[in-house]
Amino acid sequence: MSLIRTLLARRETLLLCAMLALLIGVTARFPEFATPASLANVFHDTSILIILALGQMAVILTKSIDLSVAANLAFTGMTVAMLNHAFPDLSILVLMGLALTMGLALGAINGLMVWRLNMPPIVVTLGTLTIYRGLAFVESGGAWVNAHEMSPAFLELPRAVVAGLPVLSWLAILAIGLSVLLFDRTPIGRAFFATGGNAVAAVYTGIDVGRTRFYAFCLSGMLAGLSGYLWVSRYAVAYVDVAGGFELNVIAACVIGGVSIAGGIGSVAGTVLGALFLGLIMNALPVIGVSPFWQMAISGAVIIAAVTINARAERSVGRNILRRKEIVL
Repeated sequence: MSLIRTLLARRETLLLCAMLALLIGVTARFPEFATPASLANVFHDTSILIILALGQMAVILTKSIDLSVAANLAFTGMTVAMLNHAFPDLSILVLMGLALTMGLALGAINGLMVWRLNMPPIVVTLGTLTIYRGLAFVESGGAWVNAHEMSPAFLELPRAVVAGLPVLSWLAILAIGLSVLLFDRTPIGRAFFATGGNAVAAVYTGIDVGRTRFYAFCLSGMLAGLSGYLWVSRYAVAYVDVAGGFELNVIAACVIGGVSIAGGIGSVAGTVLGALFLGLIMNALPVIGVSPFWQMAISGAVIIAAVTINARAERSVGRNILRRKEIVL
């Protein structure tokens, strides 16, 4: 009985139940929605959101936030698309490596300002959000790079099917696996949790809080850079406003998945399920004819509910700690 109660108290279990309820409701009207091929398409549609959310999770765990991920994506995506147009014979692996490096550099700029200049993360990333979008405009002159200007290899990689799934889906699965190893099995992963959980205590254990936040922003930026290539190649277009406002979806996926805005609390499984829950909503609501305006309202209500649940859970943990201290005393 206690095991069942523990499972029901976990965010991952609640999300799975909510997703199952949504799936049952939609398939009652449209049975085709629950077919393996349809669900694989939902995962494929959510793959970029999953990759970005895993990077954002690292930042939020350290009690920071990165509002520039979508602008990083747009700037990096525009750069690799323009390079592919100018040099169509350039290797796709080189372009992907460039996207990762460029995203890492943009994330490092955020991290350095937070670390070395001691600036608030929300102010830094709000500023770089505008700067990166502006640089994408300056770089392209406001022009678009369309499908016919991209090489076949550039467009085909994310769509290529391997073992029944597109490469884009496999990259998301790879990102999930590496994130589990990073957050659960490495010192830097544990430092992310410690920094956000109690920065003062983290310092006493030998953790450099500023450097740890810098690494988190670097990881977020690197994954945003990779997503830049994946986005423009999947949708076969690059323009200044690509992924406009998508940073809010990324943050929402983390919050819904149980990552605490106050830092120090979260899990890879919860973040992935939060992203998939948003992906399921975005795919399911149009199927049953829900207005786009209602879709936004429903998504907002889900975020508010998730924040409320997070806050209640954190207060409960705090009360339990106090009780344990009282017992020890």
